[in-house]
Amino acid sequence: MKQDSLTSVMQSSDLGETGLSVLLKVLEGTAVATGDEFFQLLVQKLSEATGVANAFIAVFAKDKTRVRTLAYWSESQLIDNDEWDLEGSPCKDVVNGGLCHHPFGLGKKFPIWDYLESYLGVPLKDVDGEVLGHVAIYSKTEMPANTQLFYTFQIFAARAASELSRIRTIEKLHQMEERFRDLFDEAPIAYVHERLDSHFIRANKTAMKVLGITSEEVTATFGKTFAPDTPDAQRRMCEAFEAIGKGADTSGVVLEMRRKDNGKPFWIQWWSRPDPSGTFTRTMFLDITDKVLVEQEQARLQEQNQYLQEELKSAHNYGEIVGSSIKIKSLLNNVSRVAATSASVLIQGESGTGKELIARVIHSNSHRHDKPLIKVNCAALPTGLIESELFGHEKGSFSGAIAKRIGRFELAHGGTIFLDEVGEIPLDIQIKLLRVLQEQEFERVGGQTPVKVNVRVIAATNRNLLQEIENKTFREDLYYRLNVFPLTTPPLRERVEDIPLLVYFLIDKLSKRMGKKVEGISTKSLQRLKSYQWPGNIRELENVIERTIILADNALIEVDPELLLISSELALGTSESNSSLESVERQHILAVLLKTNWVIEGPSGAARVLDLHPSTLRYRMGKLSISKLGN
Repeated sequence: MKQDSLTSVMQSSDLGETGLSVLLKVLEGTAVATGDEFFQLLVQKLSEATGVANAFIAVFAKDKTRVRTLAYWSESQLIDNDEWDLEGSPCKDVVNGGLCHHPFGLGKKFPIWDYLESYLGVPLKDVDGEVLGHVAIYSKTEMPANTQLFYTFQIFAARAASELSRIRTIEKLHQMEERFRDLFDEAPIAYVHERLDSHFIRANKTAMKVLGITSEEVTATFGKTFAPDTPDAQRRMCEAFEAIGKGADTSGVVLEMRRKDNGKPFWIQWWSRPDPSGTFTRTMFLDITDKVLVEQEQARLQEQNQYLQEELKSAHNYGEIVGSSIKIKSLLNNVSRVAATSASVLIQGESGTGKELIARVIHSNSHRHDKPLIKVNCAALPTGLIESELFGHEKGSFSGAIAKRIGRFELAHGGTIFLDEVGEIPLDIQIKLLRVLQEQEFERVGGQTPVKVNVRVIAATNRNLLQEIENKTFREDLYYRLNVFPLTTPPLRERVEDIPLLVYFLIDKLSKRMGKKVEGISTKSLQRLKSYQWPGNIRELENVIERTIILADNALIEVDPELLLISSELALGTSESNSSLESVERQHILAVLLKTNWVIEGPSGAARVLDLHPSTLRYRMGKLSISKLGN
């Protein structure tokens, strides 16, 4: 980490001037050092900055039961490195956990350290969370808890861990270099010896396979001839060989090439080092064609994603309402027009088409936006409690009414109430709802004093209310009061052109929520989604994308066709489940009616047995097509 960025971090923290001066003092002593010099300066400056006489940095020894120091500062000087068992020392707690602080009484807890009073240690971890070692300070006097001290420790423990990781990486590279030095011909990495004019001297099997040449062609081959005849490719090849001609190493250069046998393009990452004799170079390269092609596809997807994001911004200004199709633009145009008024709105559409989202947009763009939007899912409320939920009740108005309750309409005063699944409201409650719409007043259950409210009503349903009116399960006068301004949310199958926008919007939203890096979706999968009928609409699409992201192993997601089959089965299963539930309810009500000889009201009537209001029972009978003649 650079000094200026560290300074920025420190200034943004709550350390204060003293904390900043401590961190800067440590930083000045260690920022440019590496390896042993860094560790020696670290323990020295850490001791000076904290005022603690002893500091060390240690790593595991032969196994994880012992540690050895890389640098040891004690009483104003570097001392010889040491090694000891973790068992019986506070260091064991550090490497097995996190920050470990013993402000006093260290010797009582760890008898072999009986000459010490306090200790503070922090584990050093690599990017994968593996403990590499630890850094610690200790003293013969007490070391009280100090936020600045802890923060300083954590910052430079991370710096020390980074240096340890760097050293270990270099060590691994050296070990690999030694290991493969004599495995030239059979090595899985391409190796070539070539003269300074790129004339091949020898090449191993991997190199010949990548380049498309035979063993007989090796000594007649020039490396430069593999570069395609394009300005950029030729320039990069020339620059690489010019660097070798000057005696410099060429490390990790990416070159575009063409195979000799079929002319197909491929890409390599190229490392070349001049031999000490100066007559030829030792070249190693990796075939990174797949990686380059993936990166090109990712770049294309990023550009597509950026375009779609811009399209989202230009297509609408309504948060999560995504689309640019004619139907969605028409819907949004009507939403914009009605939002500024106080008219009642009836939103109709299939399940999963975003009716609640439309209601929220209408409210947020109305002059009531600073007042509450109260949502009521009428289908989720028990039949006997709908009236109380909507309009509230007085204390003692019915069994269990131990206190006065404020209903949803009162809560929505000055704002908007959203009645979702309004078609589920019983007929007797519909009368009271009609009164609110006509006169802006109602009475609580058990109350006699009218309650005045100023509420805008937005209702939604996936039912055909005109059919419900015909079936006598929904009041015609209430329908026309609600249907002042009708809106219809189109099903997803009627706005297929919006699916790419929706998919990328959902990928961005869900991948962030799950903390997964997803950059796009394959063209084949996108086409598969566009061909699907989406019985569950946008809610189903979101579920499919979420399951796909959960199962994804790559940044480019693929939608398994089986997911769409499962989704269809789930949608069908829900429908069958609802049907089964209604069947059970119908049989139960019918059984009670038969038992009571079809008497509905009175002490022995079916309504009393079912614990329902008589009008509610009649409503349910009508909805379930129960009649004495047609049972």
